[in-house]
Amino acid sequence: MTFTTPIRVLLVDDHTMVRRGLATFLKVYDDLQLVGEAADGATAIQFCARLLPDVVLMDLVMPEMDGVATTRAIRQNFPTVQVIALTSFKEEELVQNALQAGAIAYLLKDVSAETLAEAIREAHVGRATFSPQAAQALIYASTRPPSPGHDLTEREHEVLALMVEGLNNTEIATQLGVSPSTIKSHVSHILAKLNVDGRTEAVVLAMRHGLVM
Repeated sequence: MTFTTPIRVLLVDDHTMVRRGLATFLKVYDDLQLVGEAADGATAIQFCARLLPDVVLMDLVMPEMDGVATTRAIRQNFPTVQVIALTSFKEEELVQNALQAGAIAYLLKDVSAETLAEAIREAHVGRATFSPQAAQALIYASTRPPSPGHDLTEREHEVLALMVEGLNNTEIATQLGVSPSTIKSHVSHILAKLNVDGRTEAVVLAMRHGLVM
C-alpha cells in the first residue's frame, strides 16, 4: 500500500523514552511522518487542532486526562483523525472503553515495527487492527453471558438493597413511601430477573455478586 504523501502521525505518551523509541521507528518508513509529540491528553488535543494529523498513536494510561478520554475528545472534535490505542494493558474493560471512545485499533507496545507501521496505514484508510490479546478480549466479552442483575432498574436496586438489610415488604414500603403492593410487584420482578425462587436466594446472590452497596 503506497501513498503519494506521508501519513502524518502524532505520538501521545507520558513516557519520554517510549516517545523517543516511536519517533525513531517512524523515521524508518518513508510513508510515515512524525508531526508532533504530546506527553498528556490536553496537549494532544491542542496538537490535533493545530496539526490535524492523520493518525494518533495513543497511550491509554496517563495521569489526569487518560487515553480513553483523550481519544473520545479527539474523535468528537476531529472526526478525520484516526486513533490507534498503543498500550501495555490488555484488560477487557480497557479494550472496550478504548473502542467505544472511537479508537480504530488496539495494539500492545510489544508489537513489531512492521505490524505497527501496517496498522497506521490501515487506520489511515479506515480499517481496524487488533492485537491477538485485544481480539480475544472482544470475543470473550461478546460471548460471555450478562452478569446477574444487569437489567435491574434503579428502584429495583433500592428494593433489593433493603431486602439485603432484612426488611420485609411493609417495612420497605414505609421507607420508600409507596404501597406494600408496589413493593410486592418490585420483589416479584427482582426474583424473576435474578432467576431465583425466593428472597433468601436473591439476597445471597446480591451479596455474592456485589449487586448492592
